[in-house]
Amino acid sequence: MLNPLGLYPSLAQVTPPLADLGSRAGPLEAPAGAVLFDANAPCRGFPLVLEGEIKVSRNSGDGRSLELYRVVPGELCLVSSASLFRKVPLSAQGVTTKPTSLLLIPPEVFSMWLESTPFRTEVLALFAERMADLTSLIDAVAFHKLDQRLAAALLGHGPQLTVTHQTLADELGTVREIVTRLLRRFENEGWVTLGREQIHIANGAALRSLAAALQS
Repeated sequence: MLNPLGLYPSLAQVTPPLADLGSRAGPLEAPAGAVLFDANAPCRGFPLVLEGEIKVSRNSGDGRSLELYRVVPGELCLVSSASLFRKVPLSAQGVTTKPTSLLLIPPEVFSMWLESTPFRTEVLALFAERMADLTSLIDAVAFHKLDQRLAAALLGHGPQLTVTHQTLADELGTVREIVTRLLRRFENEGWVTLGREQIHIANGAALRSLAAALQS
């Protein structure tokens, strides 16, 4: 397990010190697929990821999911900090994508840590960084065609992908049926070959040409 102060240098100057929290902060161990927090639930604490990864998503009532961002060691969670800042319920769900170890800083300690200039600056920088990411995501969802985004999602993983249509739908913020329909269109065009949880890229140049429209 990595050193928390090595991952989060700004914690070297917070009060109370991280070392004084003892077992109040963990560490907590979670397997892949564990729901760490859920939308509309109270925030139980501020997560500091030591190992693994957390996927933060917004889910709709009809089963669709839109990934907002991921939190890896050394990064901070925007949804958790916003909830604690405003003292409101969480606005998204956090699920581990792999075995994860994390510290969970109690809300009252997080509030005290904000009095430390380095930590407060890091949290505010997180808001600016994540806002830029979310603006790009909104732009992609609102203004780019789904077939272009799907083509882009298929590229960069080599000629053979092991992935379900549902996983692709979750990443793109749509439903599985639409992804399946588009993949079958790609297959009819000779761009991909579909198998059970397998997608073989048969014509990467055609997919790149379609995906390039995202940059125009």
